[in-house]
Amino acid sequence: MSEKSIWFSHQSISSVQHLIRKNMLEHLGIEMLEIGDDYMLARMPVDHRTVQPMGILHGGASVALAESLGSIGSYLTVDQAKYHCVGIEVNANHLKSVSHGFVYAKAVPVRLGRKIQVWTIEIKDDDGHIICLSRLTMAVLEVKSK
Repeated sequence: MSEKSIWFSHQSISSVQHLIRKNMLEHLGIEMLEIGDDYMLARMPVDHRTVQPMGILHGGASVALAESLGSIGSYLTVDQAKYHCVGIEVNANHLKSVSHGFVYAKAVPVRLGRKIQVWTIEIKDDDGHIICLSRLTMAVLEVKSK
């Protein structure tokens, strides 16, 4: 854990709940579990909402989890009155299948630049096996005044 928090202001699970309500994250059952000084942790169920027809976790659900968690992380590192963050690239290596339980995603920044951020997101199963390794690149844009 780092000595200094990467977040623009103090963050807690309750302070980010509004970001996962009434959107795809809520539909997929994504829950925020922990916000550390330099990482975020969330989980998603492997159930009828997130599996493909073969009964295993859909790769798109893994990517949605990874991009969502990294995007929230990016958003929380900037002054939202001055900047907003948008995804410009996401990739995912699907390493292992999973057919039940939960998957856990941990997002950690690789670089928090003034204009570009890069995050890695590891998604693990209930047994701690990495099932997906993702990288997300975010652009940090100035909010245009009206």
